[in-house]
Amino acid sequence: MKRVVIVGASGMVGGYALRYALQNPSIEQVVSVGRKHLGISHPKFSEVLHPDFADCSALSDALSGLHAAVFCLGTYTGVVSATEMRKVTVDYVLEFARVLRASSPEAAFAFLSGNGADPTGRTRIAFARDKGAAENGLRAAGFTRLYLFRPAYIYPVEPRKEPTLSYRLLRTVYPAFRILFPGLSIQSDDLGRVMVNLSIQDNAPPESRVLENRDIQALAQSTTRHVPS
Repeated sequence: MKRVVIVGASGMVGGYALRYALQNPSIEQVVSVGRKHLGISHPKFSEVLHPDFADCSALSDALSGLHAAVFCLGTYTGVVSATEMRKVTVDYVLEFARVLRASSPEAAFAFLSGNGADPTGRTRIAFARDKGAAENGLRAAGFTRLYLFRPAYIYPVEPRKEPTLSYRLLRTVYPAFRILFPGLSIQSDDLGRVMVNLSIQDNAPPESRVLENRDIQALAQSTTRHVPS
């Protein structure tokens, strides 16, 4: 039986990862670490409020004895400043990973990166540089199993207030976009489900694996969408 921590469960992908993990019979405990209450009551669920991810030292006890972490905390380009974007995308991720690695050294780590992430840092696109820097830091952290998810457009299967104009437009044209560019989108529920499934698999070999959008689609199609409660 697995114990899993999900970071960013109040967000679109993290929310589906949480729902799926709570339904999954091979998971006995799901810990959510975030900055606000989720208002969820479930026998497998526990919640740790942590207001400042710049220092995660206080989480050491909560992060001990875990089998996997699904990290979905993030923000959107154009919503916050470049400095804040870097802090959330790189600094928060690596600080959390530092404490998790010390508290649960055998835990798998599934990270929500992004399409175009550039570990070389040569790109002029700040989002790609930041995601690439986070990936590099996670590789250096020494996790036995590391999964770097690089989705393209993530389609929100439930209506939400879109963060930017470009996301509002993409949601409007999604039916045509999916047909014209079949490899460049993934549903939010499928992404959350695949992140959980990959991180808790039994007898998985040590690996550091990058999953581009088509890889995520293939995994989503090969695994069941619904898990019996």
